[in-house]
Amino acid sequence: MKIVVRGTNWIGDAVMQIPALRELRRIFPLSRISLLTRGWAKGIFEDADFIDEILIIEKSESKIRDVLAQSKILKNLNFDLAVLFPNSFESALVAKLGVIPKRFGYAKDARAFLLTDAVPIPVWKNERHEVFYYLNLVAEVEKRILGTETVTTNNPRFNLIISGARKTRAREILSENGVDLTKRIVALGVGSTNSRAKRWQAISYAKLNDKLQNESNANVILVGATDELDISNEVYEKSKKKPIILTGATNLAEAAAILSEVGLFVSNDMGLAHIASAVGTKTLVIFGPTNPKTTRPWNAEIIYKAVECAPCMLRDCPIDHRCMTRISADEVFEKAKELLRRK
Repeated sequence: MKIVVRGTNWIGDAVMQIPALRELRRIFPLSRISLLTRGWAKGIFEDADFIDEILIIEKSESKIRDVLAQSKILKNLNFDLAVLFPNSFESALVAKLGVIPKRFGYAKDARAFLLTDAVPIPVWKNERHEVFYYLNLVAEVEKRILGTETVTTNNPRFNLIISGARKTRAREILSENGVDLTKRIVALGVGSTNSRAKRWQAISYAKLNDKLQNESNANVILVGATDELDISNEVYEKSKKKPIILTGATNLAEAAAILSEVGLFVSNDMGLAHIASAVGTKTLVIFGPTNPKTTRPWNAEIIYKAVECAPCMLRDCPIDHRCMTRISADEVFEKAKELLRRK
């Protein structure tokens, strides 16, 4: 059987769908599984052993043109089954126009009529981790096609493989940028591309950087996307002992490999935190306006103040940003020290 999976649209969500993709591979071991996703996701799934190919979604200024182009690709490849992780109308329309006989997705965005198997939204949607939302969809595929129910009995498997060649290149990039590879390395993710409210204060990251370098004798690097360079530069300027800025200097595949080579990643609620945890790096995430119950990186440690207005899910704080300002650099540093000591 030929299966196409429509991938999610954000880095964190892309990582949270990994257990569902692994389960899909397990229940269909002889099938060809293709992941239809945006170009940046190739940096995450480049070495993945649970999919056979990545089909890149090209974006233009016309949504209609995009839908027709994607559906033509799917039609020409003759898929038997589509599993749609996004809840969008567009993803269901593409699968329908792609003439895929079986189309599984959640009954949202008025798209149920485009699906052969419209799965109801689970009543626990806002109470459990997002990973179970994707797993539940694959469980429905298993139940309705194979007549078995094993997906929900397994623990989620998040591990993401980084090849030896990519790890070697990551160490080269670190060395080329002045990182002392004989010392422990701590990476900081100080930005957040889609929400300023998610960002812990630049002065707090600067204080954390100084403590990590002075008291833990660690190299500190700043990582992130190009549009997070402004906050990285601010942290750099406020730091007494300067960190090394790699923000915007790597693509996602390189960033993932670099995160696999550091001793600890401390960040805001951002996509790289999910990647760091998935590649096996100790990860500490500072949560504020978002809900750690449903979207925390799997296996990561968190610091979160349950203030009266959190989680608000707002992109900009309309008051005093108390969910973040009440978290001190000393508190984060003590937790970071504990994680660095942990084997």
